[in-house]
Amino acid sequence: MNEPNERALALSEDLRAAFKRLMREMRHDAERRDTGLSMLQTMLLAAIGEHPGIGVAELARMQQVRSPTMSAQVKTLEAAGLVERAPPDPHDRRRTGLQLSAAGEQRLQALRSERLDWLARRVARLSPRQLDALAAAIEPLNLIAEP
Repeated sequence: MNEPNERALALSEDLRAAFKRLMREMRHDAERRDTGLSMLQTMLLAAIGEHPGIGVAELARMQQVRSPTMSAQVKTLEAAGLVERAPPDPHDRRRTGLQLSAAGEQRLQALRSERLDWLARRVARLSPRQLDALAAAIEPLNLIAEP
């Protein structure tokens, strides 16, 4: 494994700070729109949408929260009609997974569309040179994000 040099360390700090500001702005925008969902609940909708049939315990591990916390959040999403229990696992009838309801699918698509629109408006403010730099950064960012 490569040891980070001074340039890598400096770029890492700049990248961390930029991501922090970007995430803060995204959270503030979400709060201004008052979607009726917390950031965690929005993340849970996305996770359940990406992993239909996921169990509450798996979801808790994925989001790094305690099972009781996750159970309460899932119950809130169920009560709102956004999440429903999947039919029991044929190999383990005790296990029921989670899936998005039709309303949950619609809400998730609306949230993604709003977030993409917000981000696209921000990206549109960049100069052509900055757009080229951003485009060139996408591949390295994806490589950094790989486990």
